[in-house]
Amino acid sequence: MNKLRAILIDDEESARDVLENLLLRFCPDVELLCKCENLTRAIDAINHFQPDIVFSDIEMPNYAGYEIVNFFKEINFELIFVTAYDQYAIRAFEVAAMDYLLKPIDIERLKSSVKRVQEKRNTAQQNERLSLLSNTLESKQLKNLIISDKGQQHIIAINSIIAIEAQESYCTLYTEHKKYIASKNLKHFETILEELPRFFRVHKSWLVNLDAIQHYSKSDLSIQLSNGLVTKLSKYKKTEFETLLTV
Repeated sequence: MNKLRAILIDDEESARDVLENLLLRFCPDVELLCKCENLTRAIDAINHFQPDIVFSDIEMPNYAGYEIVNFFKEINFELIFVTAYDQYAIRAFEVAAMDYLLKPIDIERLKSSVKRVQEKRNTAQQNERLSLLSNTLESKQLKNLIISDKGQQHIIAINSIIAIEAQESYCTLYTEHKKYIASKNLKHFETILEELPRFFRVHKSWLVNLDAIQHYSKSDLSIQLSNGLVTKLSKYKKTEFETLLTV
């Protein structure tokens, strides 16, 4: 197997050295071509070396790491972002389906990220995902998310989601006229949407948009949604749910 050719971007020399050492010790299939201290120099290096993978810090002087999307018509390399822990940033990465590493870097997470690139490169829609990530981080608002369904990526407006149903290891997302299958569990979406008060986990298998509720039956604990879908309400969630309905 050919080595993955990589470029590393971070404005802190110590951070560059740490990641370089981790790659040398634990990722023998990665060849580090160069280390760059800012995005401007990295753009030149990427154009010159044509790497397979770029590890980029987020917070840097002049340009943030995600602004890389503005310098290329098409992103034809895999991007893995490296960031200090920030809950909002993590949610933004999840929304845009972008890979990321948290500082200090976990070795197993690094190895699994590299392995994913080796097994299945997916650069075809990188620009779309990066644009969504950039917009989310800059506006500090979660407006859309990306769903991979049957090999195709779809950008879905969050306020168009009526409900999300858990089905074993995947979920079905329902909008007014369409549904999408995502290979993520319900906890994943609950975490992403936890700061949006109109989404509520009504049952172990259902997350619903409260604005889409058409009818609620207290007698049989059923909820009818605007697209005709009917879900069940857990008796353990009844009091909290009824309180939210009055807000």
